[in-house]
Amino acid sequence: MTFRLFGPGLLALALPAWGNAPELQYPTALRLTAGEATPVIDGRLDDAAWRRAPVYERFAQFLPADKQPARWRTTVQVLVTDDALVFGIRAWDPEPGRIRAPLARRDQVKADQDFISILIDPVGHRRTAQYVRVSAAGAVEDGLFSAEEDSEDSAPDFDVDAATALLPDGYSIELRWPLAALRFAHEDGLPWRVMVSRNIPREERTLDVSAPALTKDALSFIAELQPLDGLGDLALQVRERSFIGFRPELTLRGTRDSSEADGVRRARKASLGAEFKWRPRADWVLDVTLNPDFSQVELDAPQLAGNTRFALSVPEKRPFFLESADVVGPTQADESGENRSLAAFYTRAVTDPDWGLRATWRGAGAEATALHLRDAGGGPVLRAGAFATRSGVQPGGSQASFARGRMQLGSQGQFGLAGLVSLRDFGHGLETQVVGSDGVWRVGDSDQMRGHVLVSGTTLGLDEAGRTLRVTRERGHRAWLGWRHRDGDWVANVNVEEISPRFANDNGFVSQSGIRRASAFGYLRLGPRELAGVDMHESEVQLKLQETRTLADPLLGVAAGQVVERLVQPGFWFAAARNTGAWGHVGLDSHRAKSGGRLHPTRTLLLGLESNPGELLTYISAEVEWGRRLDFDADRVGLGAQGQLQAQLRTPLPGGWWLEYEQRFGLGWVDGPDGRRAFTDRSAQSLVVLHLGPRDSLRLIRQQTHFSRRDDPAAGLAAQNDAGRVLSLMFQHRVGLSRVVSVGLNRAREQPGTVRADEVFAKATLGF
Repeated sequence: MTFRLFGPGLLALALPAWGNAPELQYPTALRLTAGEATPVIDGRLDDAAWRRAPVYERFAQFLPADKQPARWRTTVQVLVTDDALVFGIRAWDPEPGRIRAPLARRDQVKADQDFISILIDPVGHRRTAQYVRVSAAGAVEDGLFSAEEDSEDSAPDFDVDAATALLPDGYSIELRWPLAALRFAHEDGLPWRVMVSRNIPREERTLDVSAPALTKDALSFIAELQPLDGLGDLALQVRERSFIGFRPELTLRGTRDSSEADGVRRARKASLGAEFKWRPRADWVLDVTLNPDFSQVELDAPQLAGNTRFALSVPEKRPFFLESADVVGPTQADESGENRSLAAFYTRAVTDPDWGLRATWRGAGAEATALHLRDAGGGPVLRAGAFATRSGVQPGGSQASFARGRMQLGSQGQFGLAGLVSLRDFGHGLETQVVGSDGVWRVGDSDQMRGHVLVSGTTLGLDEAGRTLRVTRERGHRAWLGWRHRDGDWVANVNVEEISPRFANDNGFVSQSGIRRASAFGYLRLGPRELAGVDMHESEVQLKLQETRTLADPLLGVAAGQVVERLVQPGFWFAAARNTGAWGHVGLDSHRAKSGGRLHPTRTLLLGLESNPGELLTYISAEVEWGRRLDFDADRVGLGAQGQLQAQLRTPLPGGWWLEYEQRFGLGWVDGPDGRRAFTDRSAQSLVVLHLGPRDSLRLIRQQTHFSRRDDPAAGLAAQNDAGRVLSLMFQHRVGLSRVVSVGLNRAREQPGTVRADEVFAKATLGF
């Protein structure tokens, strides 16, 4: 990507000559003829082709209020070359000096920046869409948007080329989207669909969209994607075209590990790996990975886990698993914050793959994916229960296989039905199998039903010390049904699920089993109003209800019918200027820490706030819950709190450099009967990024976790003092998506045991 600034003398070159062309109903592409010059991707709309391309400008406001006229003029033009779609977008701004255009990392183009977003659905069902977001500085965020979850996933990356030009009255972008990066049916495909949105962050954030019919009542943000006219028989012409990508990578690493038990160990290692992608035709993609190095992805943000009974999931960041993310199944939480998704394949269950193969097929009315890989092992094995998740260490040298296919039914594709098979073979008779089916039914414009049924069988168990052992085959099931409703007055999410005690999925994620749960979350829209002198763009009253009860589990000694948790949480939410959201609820809840234990009433107050305050302090988010909280290990309630704070600052430096600073804090505690702290749980992460230019950055991450518990003979708990520190320093030079050079240093410290780990590394990835 590139970033350019032009003076008034070149303004005429940056503006296409539109004349008095008729207003377009939909975005319309211009097919360039053979031999016609294609635009140079430099952000300037001065190439000859832009003077002929149709202009679309029917934008409407979506935020803060939908169905309103667009704030400022935005125009869209599309060119079709031999191998790509090229978008030219012009964004007018009467205050160009206030355009927020900081340099940013890939996938960090957020609401605090001026940006243009392009969503494309080449399949045409408006079920999923690929998106690319380009900031006014030329930074890129890309990923997939799921209509079923109404959420975006920025983990998948596409090999696009984008550039931006700042102008005296706004800015313009050019985006080249290769046809090789688009996934569409080989035959009988529906028209390609597209939507462009423009983010304008000022005192009042505005989001304009090119689909005037889109409203907040829609079940998803991509419900009104428009046909992209002018493509003609493009899909037929390029559907047989083959694309091949090859990305070798070399990693040099030196390590020094030490602990009280094992002493000091040093090692040096050179690792050569590669990724190979072949799209033999439009609907097929084949991926191969050999000895991939996944150690240098950005560190996961630390989480407060000292008073948590269940395993915590973390998002995917490794490229091999992302090509078929939309076909594997959704993994995002719903509006209630609860993860009711399929979660049948959790890629973090794969720790260190030696090699992997994957094939993905997308047709007009169906799609499927299958993968098989060998994992060197060492990751966790989870065995869930109603009151806690037990964890062990995977045996080495396992093989993982997974396949899922789904088809769309109905004249408008309103029915979806899928089946899946999952196998994890650890050798020596240790294996876990899962088969199942899931489906979705979109009932009109306001309602959606989803559900799944999974059945498992496993011969891998854990003993009391967390060691794996072979057991007589244990069988289990997981069933879930959910209803989602959204209209102009109210929104509701209702879920019922049952997870039997012995359900296991070693390719997926299972944090709790042996339970039956019902939940409902909804809110009533009150609309714009003024409160205490604050102009609220939107306001809602909310209610969350949830109850979880045990199923009989003789193996763990759990009787049926015990309430694990009961949640009654009336609350509120409102939105105001500077993209500010505030929320809160009263928790009239009850929790049980262990089977046969007391059901403790917990009474808490939760308040939260997030905002984009300004150009220096670009983002702040804070949430705190205070009141009578449950200490799970001690099985008692005490006065306590838990809170999180995140703040992000961006500032320009001399020479065109930018400094990005992000700070996260987490703190939780519960007092004992004597009024003193029973335990304290802390986490912190500091992220500093020095952007030397669009391609070069220096990144420093420092994070700490600390959990301490004082000696408590009455509860049978010994004193505990666990601490961890991680420091990561890395310089990275990036050219596009596939050419990256990184050098850095990682240091980690853990207590107790005084474990130390130091690493220096250099890694180069080249894409062809």
